[in-house]
Parts: sequence; C-alpha cells; structure tokens
Amino acid sequence: MSATKNGKGNRIEYHYWDYSFEWTDQHRPASEFESWIHSCDSLADECNDILNELPAPANNEGGNISKRDRYALLKGNHENHPKLEELWSQINTVPDWVDWAQIQRGQEVYWRYMLPIANSLTYNSLLGGMGAIRVGETLSRTGGFGANVVRRRLLETAQHAFQVNSSVDSMRPGGDGHLACVRVRLLHSAVRRKIMSLVERDPTYYDVQKYGLPINDLDAFATINTYSSTVIWLGLPRQGINLSEQEQEDYIALWRLVAWYMGAPAEPFESAAKAKLWSESLLINEFAPTDTGRILAKNIVIGMENTAPAYASKEFMDALSRLLNGDQLSDELHIPRTSLYYRMLMWGYCLSVQLQAKAVPRIGFIERYIFASRRRMMWDHLMDDKEGLGKETIFDFKYVPSLNRTTKEGQRKNYMLKRPGIEVLSYMGLLAAFGSVATLSTGLYLAAAKVLLGSQVMPDLSHIIRV
Repeated sequence: MSATKNGKGNRIEYHYWDYSFEWTDQHRPASEFESWIHSCDSLADECNDILNELPAPANNEGGNISKRDRYALLKGNHENHPKLEELWSQINTVPDWVDWAQIQRGQEVYWRYMLPIANSLTYNSLLGGMGAIRVGETLSRTGGFGANVVRRRLLETAQHAFQVNSSVDSMRPGGDGHLACVRVRLLHSAVRRKIMSLVERDPTYYDVQKYGLPINDLDAFATINTYSSTVIWLGLPRQGINLSEQEQEDYIALWRLVAWYMGAPAEPFESAAKAKLWSESLLINEFAPTDTGRILAKNIVIGMENTAPAYASKEFMDALSRLLNGDQLSDELHIPRTSLYYRMLMWGYCLSVQLQAKAVPRIGFIERYIFASRRRMMWDHLMDDKEGLGKETIFDFKYVPSLNRTTKEGQRKNYMLKRPGIEVLSYMGLLAAFGSVATLSTGLYLAAAKVLLGSQVMPDLSHIIRV
C-alpha cells in the first residue's frame, strides 16, 4: 500500500491492492471494525439452540440435526417460544425504507449484466475475498472448499443469488429469495455455534481472541459487501463496465434488504455513497492474505476447471482472477502470472461482455424478454441432474466442522478433452476488434486513395471481366 497527499494537501490518497481512492472523514477506522468481530447475530444463535432441541420431522434423516430445514422448524414452532417469535417477527417485517420498485430495478441490474456480475462474484468477491484476514479461518474448518466439493458449494451460492434476484415477489416475506436469506442466516449461526462448541473442547482449534467470533458481524457485513459494493466498484469496472448512479443506488438497495433479512449490519448500505466508503475502509483494514486463504483460492480454480457452465481452463481462470483482483492481491494469493496469450484473451473477453451489455436495448418489453430468458437458462442449469445441483438446496448444514477437519490443497485433474466454453467469448471479442480495425483501415485507405488518386481508387479490372 502507498499513500500520497493530493494536490490540495488536505486529503490522503491511498493506493491499495491496485485500487486508488481518497481517504475522508467519512471512512471508517480499524477500531470500528475491531468491535464488530466480537459481536454476532445472537438472536439467530439463541433460536438455533431452541430449534436443535425440537423433535425431528418424520421425514428427517434419522433425526440428524445437520439435515434439518431450520426455516420450516422456525415456521412451525415460532408461536411456542418467545425467542422464536421474536426472530419470526423480525424476518417478516419489511423496513419502512424499502421501495419495491427500487428493489425490482436492483434485480434488473443483475440480469442486465449477468455474466460479468457472475464472474465478479466468483473470481473477485469469493476467490479474491480469500485474501481477507478471517474469512479463510472459518471456511477452512467446514470442509466446503475442498477441491472436490467446492463446485457444489459455489452452485449453492449461485442459487442464493438467483433467488434474491429472481423477482420482486421473491424478496417479499415468504418468497424464495426471502426464504433463502433466512435459511443462510440460520446456517451461518449453526456453523458459528458448532465451531464455538469445538473451541470449548480444544481452545487451540480456533483463535477467538485473534479472529473474533466465527461469522461475526464484520464477516456478515463483508459478505453483503462482496455481493454488492465489490461488484459495483471493483469487479465491473475492471471488465470495462461502469454502472450509472441510479443503477448503483438500486443495486445497493437490494442488498441492503438482503442484509436486513440475514441479520447483517444494514446501516452501511443506506446509500451507494456510504456503501462505497465502507467498502474502501474494509479494503484497507481487513485484507492480509494467509496460507489458508491461498489454499482455498487455489481450490476454487481447481474445482471449477473444465466444468459447466463456463468450461474454463485453469489458465483462463487464473488470468480472469488477476484481471479482477489486480496484480498485487493476486501475487499475495499466489495466483500464477499468465502468458501474453491469456492476457490477450482477457482483452477479448472484456470487449465481448462490454458489447453484450451495450447491445441490450433499454426498451421495456425487449429487456423483459431477455431477462426472462436468462432466468430460465440459469435455473435450468442449477437444477440439472448431471451438471447442476439436481434439486433446490434448503441450505442445510452439510459441511460440519470437526476437530480433525481442515481444508487441504487440492490437486489439479488431467483432462483428455477440453469442451469449448467461456473462452469462445474472448475469441469473439478479438474477432470483433480485428474486424473493426480491418474495416476502419480499409475505409481510411479508400478515402486517402480517393483524395490522392482521384476517382480511380481501385485499379480498372473491367477488361478482365468483359465478355
């Protein structure tokens, strides 16, 4: 990191992880974040303890607590306990600041820029997020980011994003997006309670003093930040896409509501300007890659190589990761430097997604048709028996921490055949660029020739074709 005084001398400009901004009085100091690592969603914790004591439903797998649909248990029993009723009332109360028309516009931002946002979430927010100080320490203990299982874990995350963005009704209480948020909230609480129970048995298992509570309030805020602010001000601009101010406000408003449902701090998302300040403060105070984070980042790439829907090579994903995270953070995460060939593919990829973004006309019925097509395509892929989840996840407690479980570095698989995938977009972008250059060059040549040679721009070939 470097810091320099600006020309007026009254502000400090930071250059951090290949991102530059001016520090102001509105940015948040490290001390404010420090207090958040020792607080958490205590209401969800208390409710989870109660839910764990309830009899298992008849169709539950042998009463296995980890397999329970915690939302269904909460819904069926909230009237029987004050704490459950408190949580039920909270998650079904829509804050006064919610504007449903704005929520819908925020969802439209997702579908308008679906591919670059999806890549930003995967390679910038998630993979790059492994550079945060505490994130890897919790995730590595669940086992959900092993190279052989990480792809399914990412598909479950994609389902959550899909349901949050599927429709405005999905984010109303009882909608699919609302249910997904509450289920993930209860899942995070279950992970936290499990890790803390293991700490009681072995205090060396997880350093609470150093890292704070597992999935604490800072982690919860950072999660929402990676879905929203990181996408707007890091992921998309590095792909050549800049949202309008209205799009920024709408997208932040959507994820502010998600934060509310998930029990995460929602105050930092009161406006796009405030969210940006908090995101920049987080970037300075919380990123310091460790070996644990490096292992998880590598496993993401290994686990996703040559798999649906992108069918990307490791080298392509490494290049995309470096593009989205910058060289400084990528070097710290030990993401390999890429060849000129893959850097050229990145240039072609960016041009391709920029052209796609600009090609979608802002005409109501056309956009609605395109968005509906993209929703069907994404859901069909997620539910595919062979290449997707096969069925909708209820975000049950699959990846259970234990004293002898830590995530190991995976090994890259060998592939006899490589299916064409996202790299085709790069070739299309390069072809479009070369075609444009060729057309422009030809036009300039003809114009110059006409000026210099008069009307005889091209040689007279009529004698050859004369009958």
